Amino acid sequence: MDFPTLFISHGAPSFALHPGQLGPQLTALGQQLPRPRAVLVMSPHWSTRALSVDHADRPGTLHDFGGFERALYALDYPAPGAPEVAAELVDALAVHGFNAQGVTTPGRDHGCWVPLMHLYPAADVPVLRLSQPFTPSPLALLELGRAVATLRTRGVLIVGSGALTHNLRDLDGGDAPASYATEFGAWMGARIAEGDLDALLNYRYCAPAARRAHPTDEHLLPLFFAIGAAGGQWTQARRLAGGLAHDAVNMDSFIFAAAPSEPRTAQSIQSIPITEMS
Repeated sequence: MDFPTLFISHGAPSFALHPGQLGPQLTALGQQLPRPRAVLVMSPHWSTRALSVDHADRPGTLHDFGGFERALYALDYPAPGAPEVAAELVDALAVHGFNAQGVTTPGRDHGCWVPLMHLYPAADVPVLRLSQPFTPSPLALLELGRAVATLRTRGVLIVGSGALTHNLRDLDGGDAPASYATEFGAWMGARIAEGDLDALLNYRYCAPAARRAHPTDEHLLPLFFAIGAAGGQWTQARRLAGGLAHDAVNMDSFIFAAAPSEPRTAQSIQSIPITEMS
């Protein structure tokens, strides 16, 4: 089968310990999907000038953050790497004119392993990463996603890990939750439901409070990678309602290419509140 693609709002690193609304939905999704050969993750917390693929056999777990509760630094996500799939990824990118290099990194960034703690908590599915290029555009990430779409037919689950809203200045403000985060998320969800790719690509000029929701682009760009990797099926979308974390982080996430004809895709999940977008 062709695997769907995911955009997961990974929130703060503390999401690993405090699953909120989204965590149980990711766990149920991981149980319902057929077991993938590997999971390919792109996260803004591994960004490089030269496009890179982590091909390590046993990457470590990076605690690339500070100021959080002590228990978070004891967490480990020991999923194996996927060097064979990494080689296939480099080849697939080359076919589309992208020159990627295989590298060995010190470990996986939290944008990779934190959401996987919920999606595959046993850490028994191989994981590889593709770096997020410096200063790309939504269109560039869309094209990069399209270049790796064939991996979906080879048993690879493709994940863009970011945040539907990301403004660090507004976190835990102490007042009412930021209404703009809800409004921006609703606008994005509506455009996805309508299949309005042009509006999504131009979200900075079209969406309400876009510059406050994303002072910089990097945490939303994995959404376009996931859309591109879903190919023409991206409009077969489902939303995982995640609510707001830390007053301003919209945790809504999306499943793309979730074909209703597939008996074991997200469409079949009855135990979690996946919001139909219509």
